[in-house]
Amino acid sequence: MIKAGQIDKGMGLLIKGAPFVVVEREFVNPGKGSAFVRLKLKSPTTGQTLQETIKSQDSVEDIEVVDRNYQYSYNDGEYFHMMDEASYEDVSVPMKTFEGYEFIMREGDSYRCTTYNDEIIDIQVPSKMVYLVADAEEAIKGDTVQGATKFVTTETGLRVRVPIFIKQGEKIRVNTETREYLERVND
Repeated sequence: MIKAGQIDKGMGLLIKGAPFVVVEREFVNPGKGSAFVRLKLKSPTTGQTLQETIKSQDSVEDIEVVDRNYQYSYNDGEYFHMMDEASYEDVSVPMKTFEGYEFIMREGDSYRCTTYNDEIIDIQVPSKMVYLVADAEEAIKGDTVQGATKFVTTETGLRVRVPIFIKQGEKIRVNTETREYLERVND
């Protein structure tokens, strides 16, 4: 059991008998009344999100989670197939739990994953990643308006709005949380 005031982002909690990961945490101390913690939780098994408000002096049941490195092998349209780098064991993770991750995770890359009862409940993707531009629209000659942009598709299938000077075959750095272009990367 853990006091609500000690809950942190990324922790695992048992809410109504099901495991949840804390996605967002906000501590609120109103002028009147007792302080409370507002939580946004995500179920690793169903992908369901839940909002909970808990008084800071109340306790909730925390769960034992373990962080391990997994290599992303591939996805088959329904599951991500990951390999535990320590035991070389293959694990299948439902894609619906991590919707949109198929466009930001790169095959062969390693990711830190949080597990509960040997199930992956969270995949920690770096906030910035470099991608190869696989397909880029041609810039229209004379389109030199300040801040002109176009869409490109990366090798993972991620569509990103970029400045018009980005070409196919170049590398770009992307914020994986907002999926926005940050900069061109020169090797």
